[in-house]
Amino acid sequence: MTKLKCGLIQMAFKGDMSMDPDEIRDLMIDAHIPYIEDAGKQGVQVLCFQEVFTQAYFCPSQDRKWYAAAERIPDGHTVKLMQKYAKKYKMVIVVPIYEEEMPGVYYNTAAVIDADGSYLGKYRKTHIPHVDPGFYEKFFFKPGNLGYPVFDTAYVKLGVYICYDRHFPEGWRALALNGAEYIVNPSATVAGLSKHLWELEQPAAAVANGVFIGAINRIGKEEPWAGEMGEFYGSSYIVNPRGTIEAQASYGEDELLVHEIDLDLIREVRNTWQFFRDRRPELYDDLIEG
Repeated sequence: MTKLKCGLIQMAFKGDMSMDPDEIRDLMIDAHIPYIEDAGKQGVQVLCFQEVFTQAYFCPSQDRKWYAAAERIPDGHTVKLMQKYAKKYKMVIVVPIYEEEMPGVYYNTAAVIDADGSYLGKYRKTHIPHVDPGFYEKFFFKPGNLGYPVFDTAYVKLGVYICYDRHFPEGWRALALNGAEYIVNPSATVAGLSKHLWELEQPAAAVANGVFIGAINRIGKEEPWAGEMGEFYGSSYIVNPRGTIEAQASYGEDELLVHEIDLDLIREVRNTWQFFRDRRPELYDDLIEG
């Protein structure tokens, strides 16, 4: 059996919205470090944080102040620091942060660092919501332009999808067809309509594509927008290619979820459910016409 030990970290916002984005970044990183160290000591091989993990979920504000939270990838502070932890613990780390490509051009991005500390590449969130109340992401993020890369890490072929992306089945399929075995979906999603979908869509995507999925969500109420936005509900989990949630974190606690998956299950499931064999892409042209 080919085992892979996975780690997901969910966390509440630290600090307050009046602080400088660099101060917030430092607080959030400091809060994560004990969990990163714990993951390393437990032998986690692939670790992922929540969406834009170094900051508040600032999209309700439409305040240009938050542009200063964006960092370069891979040359910014956060990625460089995580490279050190990846190398120290021989651990692949997925680092979802706010990315600056150039002044005025920003993306919601996840950098992928291999177990030797080397930078492998990045995924940029493809689907950008503008949804009432509070999810005004188009003010902050340009739609991703890097397609659906799969990263050949030391331990697994890894894909990344980010939050709102999960509502679009095409990306899951593209990642699986590109060879992904384990796909992580760092998120910031609040109670309400999405809570029902949280444990529906990603298990369905895991089944349809014969992959493992790690779903990560932040926790808590982020003032001053909590009354408008609601509460981030955590409940991060790992689901297998049969759609079974194998391990799940709490609703509302800072937590490192560690779980070992069996990658051999991918072959077993795909040899039973021949979805890739039975696809008819030559008949799907209408799906991609504007």
